[in-house]
Amino acid sequence: MILKSKICGVSDSKILSYIVNHDNPSQFVGFIVNYPKSKRYVDLEKLRELLKIDKKKSLFVAVLVNPDNEILEKIKNLPFDFYQLYDCNPSQVKSIKKKYKRKIITAITVKNKDDVNKYMFYSDITDIYLFDSKGYEKSLSFDHKLIKNLNLNKEIMVAGNIQFNDNLENLKEIADIIDLSGGLETAGLKDVSKIEIFLNKIKNLKNET
Repeated sequence: MILKSKICGVSDSKILSYIVNHDNPSQFVGFIVNYPKSKRYVDLEKLRELLKIDKKKSLFVAVLVNPDNEILEKIKNLPFDFYQLYDCNPSQVKSIKKKYKRKIITAITVKNKDDVNKYMFYSDITDIYLFDSKGYEKSLSFDHKLIKNLNLNKEIMVAGNIQFNDNLENLKEIADIIDLSGGLETAGLKDVSKIEIFLNKIKNLKNET
């Protein structure tokens, strides 16, 4: 698999500029749009300012937890390439995709194999599957072996308390995209030195394939 990266929970313009202008920029950058429980949440006014940047080669992702029509209408003209949807049933996902014409990352939160198998309900509507922990705003892990032998015709993204200095080689066998958020932070803030190490590790892993 050719590994890609996603850096999620970006809320600072300097960090965003660093990512998109990097020699090996993250392919996906995520923003917490409607989940105030997260310390990485960005309110609408700040989000509009943040997204005025030239995103260059990166794709911008709106992270949405069971979004209502109000927030979807408010962000519909912002330069998001993907909507990453948590806690949405297949009919909701289908409706959002059709109305707002965005590619969809379906987030499936995992504790056991039964959770993993929920991907089947989204096979005709999602563009990327994200397998994440059930932690939401907390950094929790799940057993990545649960998704090891999935044979899907869509890209697989994996998250869930992955750290910048983990052995990412192990994830290359199960995922196309590695998604980090808290693992790139120090004292709750994105850390440029950790982002640098992570992006270079992804570059090296890609070069090995």
